[in-house]
Amino acid sequence: MTATAIKNAQEHQWHNLPEDKISHILVTDLEKGLDEVEIPQRLREYGANELTAKEGKPVWLKFILQFNQPLLIILVCAGAIKAFLGEWINASVIWGVTTTNAIISFTQESQAESAIAALASAVRTEATVIRGGKKLKVPSQELVPGDLVLLTSGDKVPADLRLIKTRDLQIDESGLTGESVAVEKDAADATLPPETPLAERLNMAYAGGFVTFGQGSGIVVATGNQTETGKISQLIEQRVDLTTPLTRKFNQFSQNWLYFVLFAATLTFAIGLGRYTFQDAVEPAIALIVGAIPEGLPAVITVTLAVGVARMAKRNAIVRKLPAVETLGGATVVCSDKTGTLTENQMTVQEIYAGGETYTVTGGGYNPEGEIQHKQTPINAKDLPVLAELLLAGVLCNDSHLEQKNGNWVVIGDPTEGALITVASKAGLIQKAAERMNPRFDSIPFESEFQYMATLHQTRHAKVIYVKGSAEAILKRCSAAFNKDGKITTLDVEAIDRRVDEMAKQGLRVLAFAKKKIAESQDKVDHSDIESGLAFIGLQAMIDPPRPEAIAAVHACQAAGIQVKMITGDHITTAQAIARRMGFRNQNKKVVAYTGAQLAKMNPNKLANAVEEGVVFARVAPEQKLRIVEALQSKGEIVAMTGDGVNDAPALKQADIGIAMGSGTEVSKEAADMLLTDDNFASIAAAVEEGRSVYKNLIKAICFILPVNGGESMTILISTLLGRDLPILSLQILWLNMLNSITMTVPLSFEPKSEGVMKQPPRPVNEPFLTPNRIKRILAVSLYNWTLIFGMFEFVRQAPWGSIELARTMAIQALVMGRIFYLLSISQLLPSLMAKLQGSTEKVSGAPALAGGIIVAVILQIIFANSQFINNIFQTAPMTLDQWIICFLASLPMIAIAASVNRFDPPN
Repeated sequence: MTATAIKNAQEHQWHNLPEDKISHILVTDLEKGLDEVEIPQRLREYGANELTAKEGKPVWLKFILQFNQPLLIILVCAGAIKAFLGEWINASVIWGVTTTNAIISFTQESQAESAIAALASAVRTEATVIRGGKKLKVPSQELVPGDLVLLTSGDKVPADLRLIKTRDLQIDESGLTGESVAVEKDAADATLPPETPLAERLNMAYAGGFVTFGQGSGIVVATGNQTETGKISQLIEQRVDLTTPLTRKFNQFSQNWLYFVLFAATLTFAIGLGRYTFQDAVEPAIALIVGAIPEGLPAVITVTLAVGVARMAKRNAIVRKLPAVETLGGATVVCSDKTGTLTENQMTVQEIYAGGETYTVTGGGYNPEGEIQHKQTPINAKDLPVLAELLLAGVLCNDSHLEQKNGNWVVIGDPTEGALITVASKAGLIQKAAERMNPRFDSIPFESEFQYMATLHQTRHAKVIYVKGSAEAILKRCSAAFNKDGKITTLDVEAIDRRVDEMAKQGLRVLAFAKKKIAESQDKVDHSDIESGLAFIGLQAMIDPPRPEAIAAVHACQAAGIQVKMITGDHITTAQAIARRMGFRNQNKKVVAYTGAQLAKMNPNKLANAVEEGVVFARVAPEQKLRIVEALQSKGEIVAMTGDGVNDAPALKQADIGIAMGSGTEVSKEAADMLLTDDNFASIAAAVEEGRSVYKNLIKAICFILPVNGGESMTILISTLLGRDLPILSLQILWLNMLNSITMTVPLSFEPKSEGVMKQPPRPVNEPFLTPNRIKRILAVSLYNWTLIFGMFEFVRQAPWGSIELARTMAIQALVMGRIFYLLSISQLLPSLMAKLQGSTEKVSGAPALAGGIIVAVILQIIFANSQFINNIFQTAPMTLDQWIICFLASLPMIAIAASVNRFDPPN
């Protein structure tokens, strides 16, 4: 086949073509498959059946990119100027600071993107093929379009197939389509309309699906990147990694701060040139740059986020990308997949209708714990003949069974049939015993054409045909019904139809059951045997139930002002019913739902309004999930998207924060920013709480660091304007901004969450780091810091025992002591101690970290003043006890300053 032929073949709507047309296009035999000699040529033309990913950046480039921050670039340039002037010690210290920051960031964020590799593993398997009329097993990577593939129960579908033959074939495509129930495939549907949704293409099997029941064969029509799974991989690859709200705000803050620094440094240098030599004019300009830039802030932000990561891990939320911690705390919308995320992904019988009575069933999933109740009172099914008969019919007219694996019950076969076995077990009816006492002679498998399944059994009293299927298919074949005592009575079709409608409105999937006695001599069952004369037994209604803890989590998120929306590939009726059960609602207290087909017809403006109003989006394709997330983001929302399937991966990648379930596909895990190890939606509420606490701690850190930079900058600028000696040198500023700031700021990272953090609405999406009140706080404390530095420096210079080195040393020590008082004022330590003194039993918050940070800072400052080695490098001088006391007394007014600013800008 030529390259043109390949391209043409890839563009076909395979579900819309008859088999002979497919055979002609792909030049293959529907019975014998391809000749083996044809395979190498097609492998060269189509490529291997695996997904290809673009190469990531080399490690060295990732490290270099850590310096691509405006503030760090300015520091690097400042170091270069110092080196040019021959001041190598100063240059080395400045470069050492910037390199330390780069190493910290690189270490924390070095995880490579591997979403495409995970997608590749999702389709790798062995395949059974017919080539040249021979049955072979080959690696799935060697499949080519035109290959004839055989499928049987337990197989993973290795490529996209156009089915040619099927026998009771059922495939679980939940990872791709979001359908919670395995889909019954039917090759008899020779052609389907071109617009048929992916989930309804019954004559197709898609790569990554699992065969849960039956057998089939199909022609490979797409491999590798051309499969539906491959197309999703391309969607992921096309997404550019979006910056998070935290990085956007930090970048904006850095840019604004950079303009201020460059303006102030230029002004300082210009003033210096008018008074000093070029080299002497450079020192105050460099000192101002070093003083104004918060060198320790990137490291502190990284540590704060890392602490948040550790706390989230304890609450079963593993964060893969550091900024995601804060992003989740600012989320305004959570978009959740339904199947396996909000629900158990296990069908469960919840209502039974038999003999004119309705019964409810407790318990969820395939665990046989639970009971059958009538009007909230437990009943014994053995005392109710018609109920016992209905449960027996569900067990016998069944081709599946349950197994216990790793302590959990799982269904081998169809989930719907697993639910029937489970409800019977709750009533004490064991499948193996029932099958032994009522041996099967023959059966009619479920077929979509007839909408029922039938089995022939020898019971204790007679030979009986049991039939299960849709209510429409069963009722039209019934001529009588069983009453609650198990006696034959008149069939009330209208009453049964009303009950079916009521169940369907609740999102329940309804199965009807009937039976018919036949002659003892009959050993076979045919469709003609059940065309009429059936006796209606009852209805069993089931659903993939919502997780109880997820319901609580939805309410917690809504109470915190976060919108919760369901995005699913399931039916709209089922999705709406689940949403109502879980308490989903929009801002107008309504459950508004849209289908993917409705969304596809909307222009961007209508779509944006629809996604804002809607809470349920059903029958949604992967591309539409992307559109929904993008539309919400266009409205200014910060979007968190949860999911567990292949079909969720592009939206997970696009969202501000993608959250994958631990039991989900590797694709979703690798595309996400965060992973819930316990598959518990409730962990999201806990993670939001931690995220909000992390943001508050980040703000505390910024409000703690910047006043020092402000005080230093003002000191240098004003000293230059007045033509005075600098009270603080650039190397001394680096000591303060790195070692001292980090040791005293890191404890703020360990501050616990404040009370009521989840009772507050999400912070405004566009709220900057520096709000007007925070700017007032920073300016007020900066002004005091400048006064403290300048005043102490001038006081010591004029004292008979003072020197310029001692004056600078004491100015720095007074500043550090003032910082200690300020640190205590913005932490939760003092409020916790006060509460403890008033009889609170709560643990004192943040005490070990805060005390440790202060002790380390004090030790460093003693070394700063009294180490001869440090004195020589940083031009400092030893201090006496009296001089330490003077610094302490000068710092005391910080207590009043901190109390004043805390009134208009509370730190917690």
